[in-house]
Amino acid sequence: MGEPRRMLRRGMIVVLSGVLTGAMLVAMPSSQAAKRDRFYVYKNKSKLARAQPGDILRSRTLPYHFMGLPTQGKAIQLVFRTTDALGRPAAEVTTVLVPDGAHDTAKALVYGSAYDSLNPEDGPSRTLTGQTQDTGANILGKVEDVFFGSSLGNGHVVIVPDVEGQDPAFGAGPLYGRLTLDAIRAASNSPLTGLNQQTRVGLVGYSGGAIATAWAAALAPSYAPDVNSRIVGVAEGGVLVDPAHNLRYVSGSVGWSAVIPLALIGIARGYGISMKPYLSKYGARLERKLQTADFTDAWFRYPGLTWRKLVKPKYADPNSVKPFIETANKINLALAPTPTAPIFIGQGTGGWLEGTSGEAAPELGPGDGVMLAGDVRSLARQYCSAGTKVLYRQYELSHLSALPMWSQEAVAWLDRRFKGEPVPSNCGSIAPGNDLSPEVYRPAA
Repeated sequence: MGEPRRMLRRGMIVVLSGVLTGAMLVAMPSSQAAKRDRFYVYKNKSKLARAQPGDILRSRTLPYHFMGLPTQGKAIQLVFRTTDALGRPAAEVTTVLVPDGAHDTAKALVYGSAYDSLNPEDGPSRTLTGQTQDTGANILGKVEDVFFGSSLGNGHVVIVPDVEGQDPAFGAGPLYGRLTLDAIRAASNSPLTGLNQQTRVGLVGYSGGAIATAWAAALAPSYAPDVNSRIVGVAEGGVLVDPAHNLRYVSGSVGWSAVIPLALIGIARGYGISMKPYLSKYGARLERKLQTADFTDAWFRYPGLTWRKLVKPKYADPNSVKPFIETANKINLALAPTPTAPIFIGQGTGGWLEGTSGEAAPELGPGDGVMLAGDVRSLARQYCSAGTKVLYRQYELSHLSALPMWSQEAVAWLDRRFKGEPVPSNCGSIAPGNDLSPEVYRPAA
């Protein structure tokens, strides 16, 4: 049964990738936030302050919805204590999918969802339990169900955190990472899941999901050594490294330029800063409009959008905006600690397929349309130099079209890590990339 199951799982991943690409190409308007489910609202601040990261504050069990339809599987939802971007105690949510029937609690898959939204109603905890309408981000969630369904069918427990938090801080990588690690702790602490402190975990995520996966791997040795010792491997693709580089790369592009305002809103929200003093009238208007947007509300909606259009003339150089530079350095993955778990990284270079020519920043080299291959190669080489085993793959494909190739390799690679097979590495053959030094603030004239 082993080989047919592996073939089925890989086939399902290919289906996932194809449908995901199609879903992303259909830009759909985001719904208005539904009436807030009281389960998510945790007001006991004194108890929260006393709790330790990963402590469970509230739990419930709902039916797991596959492609929007209820199943016999369980979706165990946990409100748990974690640490926000500013280092404060926070109550966040994860969903633990438990298969109906026999399953292996000695291992669990931790999935970083690429829901990329500023609307809390778009989190996977809503999608996986049938609580949401069909917004663009939620259709993406249903597509990701193909991945979950395949894994559950093979007896895997799947941990799916709402990685952006309940006040979504899209792009705030350290928050994603700590939240993911504490979600693993919470899932291991819950008697409802069957998991425990010995359960081995494999982390996987692409694009926005890779923000969570990569930062969790980086922060685990210091923030959660108890979890780090259980990580068998980390598979990430379409990786965000230095956001200041990405801003220059996507500037003026046809499709991905709209990620600039989405990320500015999300990161400012997470770090409690205001961009209002720097925004032009157009930028301020766009900021108000996109407060609860998901990526489908913006992708290919603002062709040619640039930083210069969003800010006042005196701030035309992003390095003249001090909060931007300070925050960009906080979320530069290359400035974070080095992971110790083995890593598989996949990255595309065919960004022109999705409307990003790279002409705005030719010195940064090719990317996949939104992420830069040179940045990812430098990060991989940095990890290699520190002794981490890295397998790096580069595809002459775009962000979306690279996903099927990466998915197949990532699933097979993680399977081998759970089996304890020798870890492959191609550290000696990864080409040099970009300079990932901290950005430098230059006051506006």
